[in-house]
Amino acid sequence: MKKIVLLFIWILSANVGAQTLSLQQAVDMALRKNFDILVSRQQADINKLNNTKGNAGMLPTVNLNGTSNVSYNNVYQKMSTANIINKYPSQLSTDWGANAMLSWTLYDGGKMYVTKKKLAEMQALGELQYNAQVLEVIYNVVAAYFDIVRQKEELKSINEIINYNRQRTVIAQTGFNAGSLAKTELLQAKIDMNVATENAVTQKYAITEAQKILSALLGQDPTTNIEVTDSIPPSIVPDKNEMLLKIESSNADLLTLKKQIDVSKLAVKEAEKSNAPKISVQGGYYLSQSTNSQGSTKNDRSYGMQVGGTLSIPLYTAGETKRKTAVAKTELLISEYNLESARLQISKDLQNAYNDFESQQQLLEIERQNYRLAKENMDISLQRLKLGQTGSLEVHQAQESYAQSSTRLTNFEYNLKMAETKLKQMISGL
Repeated sequence: MKKIVLLFIWILSANVGAQTLSLQQAVDMALRKNFDILVSRQQADINKLNNTKGNAGMLPTVNLNGTSNVSYNNVYQKMSTANIINKYPSQLSTDWGANAMLSWTLYDGGKMYVTKKKLAEMQALGELQYNAQVLEVIYNVVAAYFDIVRQKEELKSINEIINYNRQRTVIAQTGFNAGSLAKTELLQAKIDMNVATENAVTQKYAITEAQKILSALLGQDPTTNIEVTDSIPPSIVPDKNEMLLKIESSNADLLTLKKQIDVSKLAVKEAEKSNAPKISVQGGYYLSQSTNSQGSTKNDRSYGMQVGGTLSIPLYTAGETKRKTAVAKTELLISEYNLESARLQISKDLQNAYNDFESQQQLLEIERQNYRLAKENMDISLQRLKLGQTGSLEVHQAQESYAQSSTRLTNFEYNLKMAETKLKQMISGL
């Protein structure tokens, strides 16, 4: 009874560990745990934290300051009247003070408002960069997920070949025992059986490696057992003209580059306003006290309000304002060049991706027909071998044709799905 219970627990745990993970579940897990997404989210949050009026210089600052000094002085003074003052031992003096000061820039030529707008645009830029990273990770998750499906489909085909080889070996053994087949036929059947078995071992390793790649994208331990669906769903892509209309307003890379231009324009304005006069006010309350162990003044205390203002007019900055403005304008020009270059590249990539999708569709349809023909040919060859109407060479060639067609079929299905995913990524449709 104890053994039965332990066996039941083992089977239950194995089933739980092998629970199928859907593509949507994999994507949701990546959005929560993928480290590239988590880092990108934090970087976007930094831009959000920086977008404050205080960081733009629009708010006052208040500081509480305190000072304290203790000194011992030996005093020796010779007066013009020939009197000598010699105070020894040392004279003890203590000084301490405290103040609370407010400093506020009231006017700087509008630079603080430009800076605030730039910080807001940088926050928006951070969100766009985060969205682009999310799309990239989703694409990688889809690729890794369906790569496991592809590798498992390949293993199914290899196992089917092993099953055919097993039947072929039995037929060859029976024919050899009956004297109707040469031993070379039996040996070749066993060789092909061993090769197919080796291929199965290699394919299982490929599946394990593919699972590790997906586990890393999902932020999981590489040893995690991940089971996926057993087929690649049909691919559907929006109309080509519709995608061309969407690409300008939805492509993550283009939106990011456009926002970078907005930031660069504000950086130029910010640099130009560095030459403007600045008016600031200061105010606060102070308290100070000093004591002396000797001398005419034993104790001195003062306190009260302080109010003042500062007008600063830059007359000469060693060319720094001009240099910063020139650099900002150059960076703006670079941003504009990058946008135009990206437009051309993305347009070309969209055309290539769409052409690739159409090509993979045609190839997949042809290979589906070829797969049916190869399977039928293999079945017929095996039956002919049973009847003694053919040899191992024909069966071997039929099996090779079937194995190659099966591999091409799964690859075309995978390539078609990835072409669809790439197109959807380009229009932020994932």
